[in-house]
Amino acid sequence: MTKEEILSRLCEIISLVKPNMDLSGVSFESSLTTDLGIDSLSMLLMSLAIEEKFNMRFENTATFQTVGDICSYIEERTK
Repeated sequence: MTKEEILSRLCEIISLVKPNMDLSGVSFESSLTTDLGIDSLSMLLMSLAIEEKFNMRFENTATFQTVGDICSYIEERTK
């Protein structure tokens, strides 16, 4: 799966957590907190959905600042 495919699926998940957000400008560089307004509860919900959609588990040490950070993490764990 390419990073672009992961980004597309991740945007689907973000739209479930933030249904009124315009995701047309989301890129790998988009900040989770500043650009998308993701808070700790939203991140928890996203994490659960990502684990289910990509059939993987997050490690407790994982920290993310951007959408690209999450995409890279998913890419590494789904090879």
